[in-house]
Amino acid sequence: MRKIDVHIVADKIKQLLLTSNTDLPQDLLILLKAAEQREESRLAKFMLEQIVSNAAIAKENQWPMCQDTGMAVIFVDIGQEVHLINGDINQAINAKVAEAYREGHFRNSVASPLERVNTANNTPAIIHYQIIEGDQVHLKVAPKGFGSENMSRLYMLNPTAGAEGVVNAIVETVKLAGGKPCPPLVVGVGVGGTVEKAALLAKRSLFRPVGSPSDDDKLAKLEKTALARINDLGIGAQGVGGITTALAVHIESFPTHIAGLPVVINIQCHAARHAEDVI
Repeated sequence: MRKIDVHIVADKIKQLLLTSNTDLPQDLLILLKAAEQREESRLAKFMLEQIVSNAAIAKENQWPMCQDTGMAVIFVDIGQEVHLINGDINQAINAKVAEAYREGHFRNSVASPLERVNTANNTPAIIHYQIIEGDQVHLKVAPKGFGSENMSRLYMLNPTAGAEGVVNAIVETVKLAGGKPCPPLVVGVGVGGTVEKAALLAKRSLFRPVGSPSDDDKLAKLEKTALARINDLGIGAQGVGGITTALAVHIESFPTHIAGLPVVINIQCHAARHAEDVI
């Protein structure tokens, strides 16, 4: 049994949050620059140039790349041979989330849902735990802005809708969103399970290297089809028109009940901020 101090885990999460809010992942930058090069619309090309330039300024100065520094979404995958010691893991993580947002000069955006009273330190974070094999702790963090989160949707499709129904739901979601979620987008999709399982699948899919196809050939084909149809919508970068409305569609699936076909589409803006590490 390997003992790991909860404060080591929390400190690592703090650093990942500081990094992810200021440094855009390289895989995403490559796709943004490629989209800029092939864009046919002058206005859309300008928008993509500004997105790439903004990312460079944020990284150089360690400034937030967007004024919405998001709600901290954290996945903690704990090896079954790990014993977490020296305190409450939830309290430790939330304390370090608060520190990260204070030290990074990130906006506090978390409030009670009905009274709308700001918690003033961007906590509590959204923390998902999962038990895995081994003696390591795998961490993934994503500061999730709500311009894109608000455009996400849940569909409880009839099982007869099949693959075509799933693609139609994805495309309809992006079409209804228009320019509101700050495209070009990364579209995370969870298919199957139950309502909450589909939502978690969609959220987790956003951690895949952007544009990497699913290991399942059938899902990879659906991703390609959905991406082509999305880009045919003509919404374009920041909603000004153009050929790139989305950079990627990532689909994850899980077995579901014979009477249902849950589909969750989790929209991610062009600032697909995320970081991960292993302890």
